[in-house]
Amino acid sequence: MACAALAQQLGKAAGILHVEANAWTGNIVVRFDPAYPLEAIIACIDGHGGDVSEGAPASRACGGNGPVVRLDFGARVGHAHAAAPSATTRAGATQAGLAGRPWHAVDAREALLAMGSSMERGLSHRTAQRRLLFHGPNQLDPPRLRSALEMFVAQFKSLPVALLAGSAIVSIATGGLADALVIASVVLINGAIGYATESQAERAIHALDDMTQRQAMVLRDAELHRVDAREVVVGDILVLTAGVYVGADARLVDARQLSADESPMTGESLPAQKSPKRLRERDVPLAERTCMVYMGTTVVSGSGLAVVVAVGRATELGMVQMLVGSTRPPATPMQRQLQHFGNQTVRLATAMCALVFVIGMLRGLGLGAMFKTSVSLAVAAVPEGLPTVATTTLALGIRRMRRQNVLVRRLDAVETLGAVHTVCFDKTGTLTVNRMRVLAMHAAMQRSAVVDGRLYAPDGRIEPHAHDAVLRLLHVAVLCNEARLDGGPDRFQLNGSSTELALVELALAASVEVDAVRTRHPLLEVAYRADERNYMATLHGGEGGARLLAVKGNPAEVLALCSEHADDGHRLPLTESDRESILAANHEMGAEGLRLLGFAYATGDGTLDIDARPLCWLGMLGLADPIRHGAQQLIDLFRHAGIKTAIITGDQAVTAHAVGKTLGMGNNGNGGPEVVEASHIAGMQPDEFARLAQRVDIFARVSAANKLQIVQGLQRGGQVVAMVGDGINDGPALKAADISVAMGRHSTDLAREVADVVLEDDELQTLAVAISQGRAIYSNIRKSVHFLVSTNLSEIVVMLAAVGAGVGQPLTPMQLLWINLLSDVFPALALAVEPPEPDVLLMPPRDASEPIVGRADMARFGMEALAIGGGAMAAHALAAARHGAGPAAGTVSFMTLTLGQLLHAYNCRTDSRSKTGSAPAQRNRYLDLAVGGGMALQVLAGLIPGLRSMLGVGPVDALDIATIAAGAAAPYWIHGATRRRRSASVKRVAGRQNGGSQTRSAPR
Repeated sequence: MACAALAQQLGKAAGILHVEANAWTGNIVVRFDPAYPLEAIIACIDGHGGDVSEGAPASRACGGNGPVVRLDFGARVGHAHAAAPSATTRAGATQAGLAGRPWHAVDAREALLAMGSSMERGLSHRTAQRRLLFHGPNQLDPPRLRSALEMFVAQFKSLPVALLAGSAIVSIATGGLADALVIASVVLINGAIGYATESQAERAIHALDDMTQRQAMVLRDAELHRVDAREVVVGDILVLTAGVYVGADARLVDARQLSADESPMTGESLPAQKSPKRLRERDVPLAERTCMVYMGTTVVSGSGLAVVVAVGRATELGMVQMLVGSTRPPATPMQRQLQHFGNQTVRLATAMCALVFVIGMLRGLGLGAMFKTSVSLAVAAVPEGLPTVATTTLALGIRRMRRQNVLVRRLDAVETLGAVHTVCFDKTGTLTVNRMRVLAMHAAMQRSAVVDGRLYAPDGRIEPHAHDAVLRLLHVAVLCNEARLDGGPDRFQLNGSSTELALVELALAASVEVDAVRTRHPLLEVAYRADERNYMATLHGGEGGARLLAVKGNPAEVLALCSEHADDGHRLPLTESDRESILAANHEMGAEGLRLLGFAYATGDGTLDIDARPLCWLGMLGLADPIRHGAQQLIDLFRHAGIKTAIITGDQAVTAHAVGKTLGMGNNGNGGPEVVEASHIAGMQPDEFARLAQRVDIFARVSAANKLQIVQGLQRGGQVVAMVGDGINDGPALKAADISVAMGRHSTDLAREVADVVLEDDELQTLAVAISQGRAIYSNIRKSVHFLVSTNLSEIVVMLAAVGAGVGQPLTPMQLLWINLLSDVFPALALAVEPPEPDVLLMPPRDASEPIVGRADMARFGMEALAIGGGAMAAHALAAARHGAGPAAGTVSFMTLTLGQLLHAYNCRTDSRSKTGSAPAQRNRYLDLAVGGGMALQVLAGLIPGLRSMLGVGPVDALDIATIAAGAAAPYWIHGATRRRRSASVKRVAGRQNGGSQTRSAPR
C-alpha cells in the first residue's frame, strides 16, 4: 500500500518522532521535531510518487512531544493524494523552505530523504517532470537589456537638453525660427551621437557573452541521463566528474577526491576540496561549505554524487542576481555637476536679463523692444553648445578607448573614471590570472625562483638536466600527478586540477619529456590524501621489476617520513639541522602567500606501504596565482595620481596580504597593507564602517553582500568608487559602484552585464589610460564651460552697461543670436579635443561634491567677461564719438565683441586647476580652424548684402577696423599676461618645494 510505504519512509528521517498511517481513510499523522521543516515532509511525499493536489490542506498543530501534521491522502486507496500549498504559493514555499535551509549542516541521508530522492535510483522521470512544472525551469532571469528606443530617449534626459529645448521655444516665440531650428538640430545630433556610441558598445559587450548550452548528468530511474541544465529539478542526483559544470546548488552524498573551482562565487583562487561529511555549524561562509556544490562553478578533479537542493532563483547564484537587481547605481559626478551648473546658469541669466529689462524700462526704451531684447539675451546666456560639447567629447573618448580594446557602455562612464578616488579590485582573476603557477623551488637546500617557467638560482639560470635533485623533483612532480596531456606531441591540451597542471607546466618548461617519464614508470597504485594524512603517494613500475614510490603533499608531513635528502646525485642523511633549515624555508615561503608542496621518493621492490621504507627528501615547490602583468605598475601609477587602491576578495587573509605586499600596497612600513576580514565588520554601524573603509587596504574572506557593503561604505565617506572584478560575487558591488569595470575574456556573464567598462583583452594597464582620458575629458569640458560662460556673460555685460549708461542698445536681438550661433558651438567643440594637460595624472582626484564651476571660477569668468565686454564698449564709445550713436557704432561694437570672444578661446586652453598654469605646448589645429572660420564668417557678415541687411551691419572704415582690432585683442593680451605671471609663480613655488625636499633628503 502506498500509504504504508510512505509512512515507513517518513519514519526513517531523523527529525520525525512518530508516524501513524491509515490506508482506509488515506490519512497520515506525523509528529516531528520543531526544527524539521514541513516543506521537507511535502517534498518526501512528492518524491514517493503521489500526485500533488490542491485544496486539501495539511493541518498542523502543536502536540506535547512536538508539532503534528495531518496529511489527507483522500479516499483512493493505493494512490496517495498529498496535500500541498496552492499553485500560487507552493513553488515559493518549497524553494524558500528547502533551498533556504543550511544543507551543509544536514546529514546526507537526511537531505536525500527530505528531497524524496535515492542515491541509487535518483528521481523517477515522472517525478522529475512534475517538479519541473511545479518549480519551473532551472534558469536565472535573463538580464533586461536596454532597447534601442530606451537608449535613444535616454540621450535627451538631461538638464542641458532641457535648457536647449526651452531656448528653442523662446526663440520661436520671439520670431527666431532659424535659431530654433539650429538648436533642435544640435539636440538631435547629440542624441544620434550618444545612441550610436552606446549601442555599438552594447553589441560588442554582448558578443563576449557565453552562449553555451549547459548540460548536466543526472541519475533517473537508476540510469544515467544527460539533460539540459534547465531541466534539472530539486531532488535530482547530479553525477559530478572532472570538467563538469555544476547546474544547480546540491548537497554532496558521495565524493572521491572531488574538488571544484568556486572562484566565480567565492574569489578563492585554489580549487575547493569537497567531502560529503556534514558541518556542525550552521553559519559557515560559502567558501568553507565543503559538502556543497553550487550553480555556476566547475568540477576540477575527482568524482561524486550530489542531491539538488535549490534551482533557478533559489540558488546562491540566483540570490546574487537578485542582489544585483535590487542595487541602484548612483548618479555620475558629471550628471550632478552639470545639474548644479545648469541651475546656476538659469538663475544668473534670469537675474541679469530681468535687470536689463527693468533698467531699459526705467530709461523709457519701450516695453516691446526691451522684452524682445531681454528674451534674446536670455537665449544668448544659455550655453546651448554645452550638450554638444559634452556628448561629442565623451563619444570621442569612447572611440579612443575602443581602439585600445576597452568597451565603454555609457558616454559618461569615461568621465566618471577620471573622477575616481578609490579603485577596488577583486583579486582572483583580476589582479591575478586565476591560474596556479609554480613561482619558487627549494631543492638541494637552496631556494630558486621560477620566472616564466624557468628556474633561477641566486647565481644564475638552472638547467634541470645538470642538477640531479631538481630533475628528480620534477620527475616525481609529474608522476605523482593525475593531470593529463591530451592530443599530439606538438599540440596537446592539459586537463586536471590547477595545482597539478602547474606542476606539469613547470616540467614541460624545463624540457622534461612528461610522456616519456610516465611511460618508463607506469602507474601501478595510488593512495590519495585522506583525513589522517595530508599527502598523496603513487607506486610506479620500472626497469627490471624495480618500483618507484613518489610522494607529494604537506611539506612538514612529507619531511617527517624522510630519513635522507638528495644533493648532487647523492642520498645524504637528513640531520636535525637539515630539518630545521627546510622547515624555516617552509615558513618563509608560506608567509609569502605560496601554497607549498613537499616531494620525496623511494626505490626498491616494495609496495605502497610508505612506513615500510625510508623516503628521500627532494624539496618543495611554492605555487600561487601569479600577479597579472602590469598590475604592480598600475597600482604604483594610481598612488602617484592620488588614487587609493583596495583589494576586496573572498580569499584567505594571508594570501591577500601577500598579493597586496607584492603590489606595494599600504603605507604602514614593513608590515605591508592593512587587512581586515569580513567577520570583523559584521554588525558595524554605517558611519563607523565608512571610517574603517577609508583606512583599510584589503578586505578578505568577503561574500557578495560584503563587497556591496564595502563599496557603499566608501561612497558614504564621500569617495567616488570604481570596482574592478570578473566574478559572480562581484556583481552587486559592480552595480553599486560609481564606475564598474569587468574583465572581458575570462569574466562571468553577470559581471560583464552590469559593468560600465569592459576590458576586452583583460589588460589592466588600459585602466590608467582610461583614467587619464577621463581626467582630460573633464578638464576639456571645464575649458569649454569656461569659454561659454565668460563669452555669454560678456554679452550681458555689454547690454547691461549700454542700457544702464543710457546709450541705447548697441546689439540688436538678431546680432545677439548671430554671436551665439557663431561662437557657442565650434570653438567650444575645438576646446573639447584639446591635448591633455602634461600633469593630468599628477593632480589628486577632484572632489566629487565640487561644482564644475565654483565661486572662484565664476569670479574669474566674470572678470574676463568684463574685459571682453569692456573692449567692445570702449570700441563702441570711440565709434560713437566719430559717427554718433547709431548703426555705425553698433557695427563696431558687434564686430569687436564677436572677434574678442573668438580670440578668448585661446585663453581658455588652460584649466585653472592645472599645476603648471600654462597652456599645452602642442597646437590644437581644430581650435585654429574654429577660430579662423568664425572670423571669416564674421567678415563675410559685413560683406554679403543679404546677411548685412539681416544683421543690421553698416560699412566700416580703416580707423573703425583698427578700433575693432584693438578692442578685440586687448582682453586676449591682458589674460595672456596674467596667465604667464601665474605660470611663473607656480614654477617658483614648485622649485622651492623640490629644492626643500632635496635638501631634506640629502645625507648630512
